Amino acid sequence: MVFTGLDWTIFLGYFVLVLAICFYFARRAGRSIQDFFLTGRNLPWYIAGTSMIATTFAADTPLAVAELVGKNGIAGNWFWWNFILGTTLTVFFFSRLWRRSGILTDIEFIELRYTGKPAAFLRGFRSIYLGIFINCVIMAWVNLAMFKILRITMGWDNMWLVVSLCMLIVTIYSAASGLWGAAVADTLHFITAMTGCIILAFVAVGLPEIGGISGLKEKLDPQILNFLPSVAESTGDIDIVGMLKLTWPALFAYLGLQWWASWFPGAEQGGGGYIAQRMMSAKDEKHSLFATLWFNVGHYCLRPWPWILVALVSLVLYPNLELSEKGDGFVMIIRDHLPSGLRGLLIAAFFAAYMSTIATQLNLGTSYLINDFYKRFWTKEASDKHYVKASRVTTVIMMVIALIITSLLQTITGAWIFLIECGAGVGLVFLLRWFWWRVNAWSEISALIAPFIAYGFIKYNTAIEFPHSLFYIVGFTTVVWLVTTMLTRPTNEEHLKAFYRRIHPGGPGWRKIAALVPEVKPDSGYGAMFWCWIASVGLVYSVLFGFGKVILGEFGMGAALLGFAGLMVLTLYMILSKIGWEQVGE
Repeated sequence: MVFTGLDWTIFLGYFVLVLAICFYFARRAGRSIQDFFLTGRNLPWYIAGTSMIATTFAADTPLAVAELVGKNGIAGNWFWWNFILGTTLTVFFFSRLWRRSGILTDIEFIELRYTGKPAAFLRGFRSIYLGIFINCVIMAWVNLAMFKILRITMGWDNMWLVVSLCMLIVTIYSAASGLWGAAVADTLHFITAMTGCIILAFVAVGLPEIGGISGLKEKLDPQILNFLPSVAESTGDIDIVGMLKLTWPALFAYLGLQWWASWFPGAEQGGGGYIAQRMMSAKDEKHSLFATLWFNVGHYCLRPWPWILVALVSLVLYPNLELSEKGDGFVMIIRDHLPSGLRGLLIAAFFAAYMSTIATQLNLGTSYLINDFYKRFWTKEASDKHYVKASRVTTVIMMVIALIITSLLQTITGAWIFLIECGAGVGLVFLLRWFWWRVNAWSEISALIAPFIAYGFIKYNTAIEFPHSLFYIVGFTTVVWLVTTMLTRPTNEEHLKAFYRRIHPGGPGWRKIAALVPEVKPDSGYGAMFWCWIASVGLVYSVLFGFGKVILGEFGMGAALLGFAGLMVLTLYMILSKIGWEQVGE
């Protein structure tokens, strides 16, 4: 691919704009660690929510979606569409609680909720485990995707040089501007990345070899265009057009198990990671709720269709790609079919997606290591300027670790599946710890360890594959943490009372503690919140499929689905108005 002067002008102009944002917010981020990691808790919902969306739009995401479509057709996206059930649950049951907690990181929640040596151990362990291991693995697979994009489009084959240069640019602005710069730049990244992908989809579908949407549909088997997966009797069955089928148990594992049981970054049960970070950085509880609702709509409904269209086009243009190379087809269209100027825009769009995710992961991982390990166990009484300086140094160190792990990774989807399996079963603990006083630090510790034991046994002693493995791992983990909870002492009563005074969750799970502090008014209206959750699930799925039907030319069904989405919006408004907006956010 030839990169012209116009391409370079667009590409480099984008970087100048991003660096300008970085240096504008550098002084504000340096005032305190609250500003560096949480923007001083002053983000409006539209920036906080857009930042969530942009962060989940990494350089690897369009390639992974193209791979899913190449293997299973459009229905392959149920691998991640099932998480809608869990992330919408977070909107109404957890987003306000995170903002109310007043903490700096989601790991700090551990010692807000639990006490004693087990809580201290859990906080320290998770700060290292999530801050270094998981965080750097995530950055590594994003690095791998960005290298693949630049290798295919630009012919750059030196992975160390390419990835090091990319990470260095992001590290400079992340270390300087903290979450303020990352969040505001995320809005720019999202607009740039989505604009680029929409243009790519229009160009790809309009190619003479494709002939528009009607031509694309004629050239593809209808099974590839199904929104619901084909179901097989046994694992590994392939239909007549080469699409892998799902067994009934596999389908149930996605829809009935994975969304609430398996931890995955960006879809943490009850919120966590950068989603919790953005919820805690919102202006107030109402902004936190609407930010998370906007995230669900944008994340699932707005982002994927341009990627899916390009993936479908790649199946026509490059039919002989191996299953493991289906994601490459997305990038090959950029290389082979975009004119000058648009190539620069698309590479800038991918780099925007890359920068958004890497900047957030650097900031989040650093927040864990500084707030939950260094400040908690090492240097407790230093000034804010000291912690900000330490945060900037740690950001650079994390960049180096991520570079090392990048050289060890082979596939992106393999890393995704590994995280889902090794986090299977812990999700229920993350949900119940807010609403059941009996959950303690040992509950979480055992739930974090048990999946690794089950995963290792299944991996090396059986032929059971993902997603069927989830049944066994979730079952084993759930039994382990429930038994552990019953055999260990509950959290100190005074500590539970302090937690209840701050968070005041309602429901029967806190009835014993509520009786000890009758002056505290617990949350109510969970019935209304339940129906809000159901309505939001209907909203997101109907907008997702409605857009898809309209794009594929099925206007009647698309209009019906979007009409239903409008009804769900009205339902949400009526329920929230009935319970009172003051109860939605304080």
